[in-house]
Amino acid sequence: MKKPVRLFWGICLACGLVTSAAAALQDLHPASDAEVIEILPARISVTPATPQAAAVAARRWITLARETADPRYLGRAQAVLAVWWGKPDAPAELAVLQATVEQSRHEFDAARKTLQRALQADPAQVQGWLTLATLERVAARYPASESACRNVARHGAALYATACLLESRSLQGHSDAARSGFSALIQQAREPADRAWLQSLLAESEERAGRDDAADAAYRASLAAAPDGYTALAYADLLLRLGRPADAVEALKAQPASDAVLLRRAHALRLMGNTVQAQALSTELEARFAALAARGEALDAHARERSLLALWLQGQPQDAWRAAQSNLALQKEPLDWWLALQTSEQSGDAAAHRKVVQAFQGTGLQDARLARWQARGSNK
Repeated sequence: MKKPVRLFWGICLACGLVTSAAAALQDLHPASDAEVIEILPARISVTPATPQAAAVAARRWITLARETADPRYLGRAQAVLAVWWGKPDAPAELAVLQATVEQSRHEFDAARKTLQRALQADPAQVQGWLTLATLERVAARYPASESACRNVARHGAALYATACLLESRSLQGHSDAARSGFSALIQQAREPADRAWLQSLLAESEERAGRDDAADAAYRASLAAAPDGYTALAYADLLLRLGRPADAVEALKAQPASDAVLLRRAHALRLMGNTVQAQALSTELEARFAALAARGEALDAHARERSLLALWLQGQPQDAWRAAQSNLALQKEPLDWWLALQTSEQSGDAAAHRKVVQAFQGTGLQDARLARWQARGSNK
């Protein structure tokens, strides 16, 4: 079975990993006709003859989107699914792949509806339950996420079901059980891609538990087993938080210039004192978002990046808070809570900040990075 495709953290972690289409509108000035601007994978047929061929092709593009943090490949996945996209009678496997694309684009409500239809038609779609579990985690509905994980177990995918449950429980503070559980699964995993995925889950769990050295080691092990754009961004966030901006730049060296990557490079450069390059990247990001707005595209899917831009690079806490509110309405991963808590506090709106703190405490999320906002006596 293929490695589950999870939401990116920026991060996204997205989905926070949005390479803005505005970048494609920028003028390029090659030095010569022989200069290579970009190398893309060879195209495949846009209209596969069978559902089976469409599934194989769509998985290829979804995997590339994750590995490279380049969402343009999600468009190619949608293209090969076009004949069946949104059709009530689409094969369940293709509907699950459609939901995966929708999830990766932050179209969470659409993804949930697509999954419900697919799983009602074929409850044995393991990837569908895994994707639904991810959607529930992103919404901070951890009991519902665990319920979806248990459906994975019912259909025989023991390793994935266990990892799914461990991730959900880790978010609720069961970090020691997650450490031992993930470590056992890593020993069982035969494929490098599975080991890399499990190491990335372990790294995130260790970071939430406040065990930064262990998280650092797990991130490095994951990237050594299989390069991955999502993991590289998560690792860069750890390095930035630990005051290691040069290492963060190095961790992102091979990543394409998505919005999430440019944000972290700019933030790292600013921390290193390279204000000229940091400002250039900030200006590029501003132009990307302006181009999206000029085309009439909704900016809510980019709210996380717009909030980070205002917070890290523009020194505009009010703007950061407004974008963080839009983002929190869409997704509620740890980074999203941190953004809302941090920016509401810096905005000076004490009443709004109290509401965010109360909402956060009601989720049951336990994260050492958010410890000062957690309820007293909570499990850490």
